Amino acid sequence: MASPWDNLTLAFSDMSMFPFFDVAHYLVSVMALKRQPGSVAVAWKNPVSSWFTAMLHCFGGGILSCVLLAEPPLTFLANNTNVLLASSIWYIIFFCPNDLVSQGYSFLPVQLLAAGMKEVTRTWKIVGGIKHANSYYKNGWMVMIAIGWARGAGGSIITHFEQFVKGSWKPQGDEWLKMSYPAKVTLMGSIIFTLQHSEHLAIARHNLMFLYTLFLVVAKIIMMTSETATVPFASFEDTLNRIFFGWQQQFLPSEEKSKIKSSFSDTGSSTSKAVAGTSDKVKKKSTKKTE
Repeated sequence: MASPWDNLTLAFSDMSMFPFFDVAHYLVSVMALKRQPGSVAVAWKNPVSSWFTAMLHCFGGGILSCVLLAEPPLTFLANNTNVLLASSIWYIIFFCPNDLVSQGYSFLPVQLLAAGMKEVTRTWKIVGGIKHANSYYKNGWMVMIAIGWARGAGGSIITHFEQFVKGSWKPQGDEWLKMSYPAKVTLMGSIIFTLQHSEHLAIARHNLMFLYTLFLVVAKIIMMTSETATVPFASFEDTLNRIFFGWQQQFLPSEEKSKIKSSFSDTGSSTSKAVAGTSDKVKKKSTKKTE
């Protein structure tokens, strides 16, 4: 006889994402698009371009995984129901009278509920991506990890490519140069679920799905309520960085160590000088205005 815990996790793993969780995912994705500068003006001047960008935000992970597996990237259009649902949400967000949808979304409880439900869909995307990759490459660890990662967090990469085509791309926000929290936590989940799928991690899939989703939801709610962008496992990353990469500094000559320290001090002094210079300019302007 199954325990209550197993019944709970099995029921959770068999839960369907359509329609409520998919609606939450589309809502959060399109609202993130609307908050970008100039997106509302683009929607009014060129609705087709705005709709296409919204679809990239909603289905970017699936598109990227199809590209990596040499499948047609427009496969997501075959699911008419999801495309119509995402298009309806895009329309009411950008063209609702008096901007009622955005005003309702501005309440924190609504944002927490939508963000938590979106994190639930991330788990399902990772698991689905790993299964899909395993059907092509049996026990191909690297491929399974890459496809699970792309399916769960590939939307940001696809949207950056779309910004590059439009000419508004900035290298400071590139996921490959500076990974965001969703990309990091999705990569971690893809590795864990790949180990579980290859039977190298002794835990049932439904239990792992429940525990990983619980971690995602709790971490997201804490980050939103505390209004901080600090990654929950940042200290763990720093520890690994010191273990695997920081030990080499111990064997550097003293001259190179002094150069590294002096370079950091020079950058600090230059920034302080720049701040002081700007403050002096502000003071001079204020004195001129008073005169």
